[in-house]
Amino acid sequence: MSKEATEPDSESRGLRLVAVLLVLTVVSGLIDAVSYLGLGHVFTANMTGNVVVLGFAAAGAPGFSVPHTLTSLASFVLGAVAGGRLSRRLGGGSRRRWARITLAVEAVFLGASSVVAFVRPDATATVYTLIAVTAFAMGLRNATVRRLGVPDLTTTVLTMTLTGLAADSRAAGGTGRRSPRRSASVAAMAAGAVLGAWLVVHHGLGIPLLVAAVAVAALAVSASGRE
Repeated sequence: MSKEATEPDSESRGLRLVAVLLVLTVVSGLIDAVSYLGLGHVFTANMTGNVVVLGFAAAGAPGFSVPHTLTSLASFVLGAVAGGRLSRRLGGGSRRRWARITLAVEAVFLGASSVVAFVRPDATATVYTLIAVTAFAMGLRNATVRRLGVPDLTTTVLTMTLTGLAADSRAAGGTGRRSPRRSASVAAMAAGAVLGAWLVVHHGLGIPLLVAAVAVAALAVSASGRE
């Protein structure tokens, strides 16, 4: 059998990217629950919210920290740079291999964060470590998701998803063709936030980070290259 005949079959094996990105959206909600509730009111997945939080902190609003927020923003940008370089190196080949490698790297970072949270839960350095590592992982993922270009599934922000859901709905005179995918993305983020908040409140930071790492690791061995 020719190489051309076998490559499409290889790319199609595994979980479709739409399903993969929806699970990653759940993970984003979970990660932001960990960071916002457990790391001093900072986001490590949602950078739009982080810019607003930085403004709150700069104005002296209680409960917000400029160093925490800047650490998250800087780490996210560095992760996005790394993700961009990785995308340019791997993006021209197998989409399946590229997605799986990136997911595996994210799982390693989240797993390392979980270990830190279990081993040194009360250390001052732990807060900065968890912010930096999880934000870097989210930046790496976002750069990859952007290059994959699956419509309406950014995995970390919902503003344009909600806008599209409303503006393209039948109530607005549209077809509503992508409403199921957009609605699923919103539901996935909310589900991750609920799960993450519950785990943080009742079990601390280590377990939700471990859950996130295991979920992403499972995707790393099951993702396909098809949308």
